[in-house]
Amino acid sequence: MNQTLRDQMFQQMEQKELLSQAQNKAFDYLDNALERNVFPTEQAIENLSSFDEALPKAICNPTDVLQQLHQYGSPATVTQIGGRYFGLVNGGIIPVSLAAKWLNDVWDQNTPLYVTSPVVSKLEQVCEQWLKELFNLPQSTVAGFVSGSSMAILCGLAAARYRIFQNNNWDINRKGFSGAPKIRIITSRHTHGTVVKAIALLGFGIDNVEWVDVDDQGRIITSQLPELNQNCIVILQAGNVNSGSFDEFDEICDRANQQGSWVHIDGAFGLWAEAAEQLRHLTQGINKAHSWSVDGHKTLNTPYDSGIVLCNDKEALVNALQASGSYIVYTDNRDGMHYTPEMSRRARAVELWATLKYLGKQGIDDLVYGLHQRAVQLSQELNAEGFEILNDVVFNQILVSCGDQELTDKIITHIQQSGECWVGGSKWFDEPVIRISVCSWATTQKDISRTIQAFVNARNSTQTNP
Repeated sequence: MNQTLRDQMFQQMEQKELLSQAQNKAFDYLDNALERNVFPTEQAIENLSSFDEALPKAICNPTDVLQQLHQYGSPATVTQIGGRYFGLVNGGIIPVSLAAKWLNDVWDQNTPLYVTSPVVSKLEQVCEQWLKELFNLPQSTVAGFVSGSSMAILCGLAAARYRIFQNNNWDINRKGFSGAPKIRIITSRHTHGTVVKAIALLGFGIDNVEWVDVDDQGRIITSQLPELNQNCIVILQAGNVNSGSFDEFDEICDRANQQGSWVHIDGAFGLWAEAAEQLRHLTQGINKAHSWSVDGHKTLNTPYDSGIVLCNDKEALVNALQASGSYIVYTDNRDGMHYTPEMSRRARAVELWATLKYLGKQGIDDLVYGLHQRAVQLSQELNAEGFEILNDVVFNQILVSCGDQELTDKIITHIQQSGECWVGGSKWFDEPVIRISVCSWATTQKDISRTIQAFVNARNSTQTNP
């Protein structure tokens, strides 16, 4: 590297002026985050053209780099950290977890092994234990810290695949699929798209899935489960992505365990119901499953990139995600790469630990149940204004019917463009709906009232301008 450039960067590290500038710009963003428009204005989106430039030929002024990001980037963000973003089951961000992320970014740890980061190895170990306690899982359960529930599902099903093949005296890692015993995949017709993706990526074949019908809330109809055996992987939901409903874990897990089937529970946002005393009835029996997938960045409100796979078969998970190399130095301490597909991996557990430590059991209970309370308030007030609610609001999801597809699209577009809040569309038994996910700690009763008014204004606008 050019000595002048190296000297400049050493100077930037020592003087910390760039970090101070970034802090000031971040503080400026936070000062307006709770009241600013949720979706960017048309002007803010047009201004993104400032990034359409040729790759610079020479070194740039770092202050100019930060200024461009803040001047044109900040206004074009979607304000997910506020209280009126209700799309895609996206959580807010607990302040202490944001602060921990900043510190964590400066640490810049790579976390495959204990020897690459002893502190992260310890924090992963602590988070694993705390999560088992919160979710009432067997002590033999291990945790892998991955990017999100998409990857967590993949890991859980990979462990299931390994175990079932091993039980059939088949080494999938060495022999592959050619001539392998058949594995049966059984899941709900309302299973999440990430489950379908994992099924495809792992080579099971989507066309081979045994789909089970659901009731009017999107729960698996237990009586329609096929006969199970030791070659089955049964995939259940803790929180239907549309209605928020929960499958009957107790009964289904009992049936699966009697036949030697593997049960994976997709609990991206809903598994956290187990941590709230007044919602725990929704998750009864989850501890009888074999693997679970959950996100911290949804219900728990950690920063993004915080998925967790939990598995009550350490051997299966480790062997399914195997890695080797002469330079890999394993120790008697926790080596995180045993439980994830990645080797190079950011220290996700730092922000998760900070959030769990700060909130504790009572704070997590308050957070999770508070999201449910705001969802119930929103559904009741929408209903009072003449909007039809299609689901039982058992957790944090609300489905609103507005009639036909054209009217629904118009109302969604008006709401999004108003900047008052953000909601998205979906299909519920082929009917167009507005889907609302209440996931942020920052959502207040005032935010709910403003959201109700945004719905009313959108409906009035469509009636005035059909």
